Amino acid sequence: MDFNGQSVPHRVSLPVDLAWGFGLVILFSLAAGWVAHPPFAFYLLAAALYLGIGGLVFRAWPEHRDFGPANRTTLLRGTLVIVLTALAPFAGNLTDSLWLYAWMCLLALILDGVDGKVARVTRSGSHFGARFDMELDALFILGLSVAVLAIGKAGPWVLGLGLTRYAFVISSCFMNWLNAPLPDSFRRKTVCVWQIVTLMVAILPPINPLFASATLATALALLVWSFFLDIRWLYERRHPHDVQ
Repeated sequence: MDFNGQSVPHRVSLPVDLAWGFGLVILFSLAAGWVAHPPFAFYLLAAALYLGIGGLVFRAWPEHRDFGPANRTTLLRGTLVIVLTALAPFAGNLTDSLWLYAWMCLLALILDGVDGKVARVTRSGSHFGARFDMELDALFILGLSVAVLAIGKAGPWVLGLGLTRYAFVISSCFMNWLNAPLPDSFRRKTVCVWQIVTLMVAILPPINPLFASATLATALALLVWSFFLDIRWLYERRHPHDVQ
């Protein structure tokens, strides 16, 4: 994660922002526990996810800069995404609460568009903020994939929707040319939205496994195609010293 935030005269300490974020994770987790009665592993997973993400944020964001309203909005959405992701492995036990889980996922999706608007209005956008938002999208998709598998709407292959990007990130550690910046792409954004929408629809109780699997298979095919185009674009523009 990198950054280009702006200093402000009266900044809030980053640990304070991370602290209220952790407080919201605890609050949302307790609410989920009261409604869904998940096992204790759910609370451990929610805490681990937040501490991991919080640690990366603390490492990447400079101490002398205010976190900014856009990043705080993203952090707010992140607390909800983290709790939903932590609950995903136990979605098969939600039964009557599955509709509520789906509604909370919809809320997380709606909030995804709020931080961008806040960034434009307050001029607090940054490269860090864009990366932060993207990582939360990736985590959200992975969580939804796990939830779909947990409720039996699709087989283990559906995890490919959530793991493909992480496979790309791991590959970039060994092939430097994969780390080159990609241009903005409407195709990439559309495929991402289609992933989330098909996963959220698959979670709905009335949707049968056949329909869910068909739409999710389409989403996976589009995702693989999109990554193929990006990887080919990067490969064609690689430098000789980047090839390992």
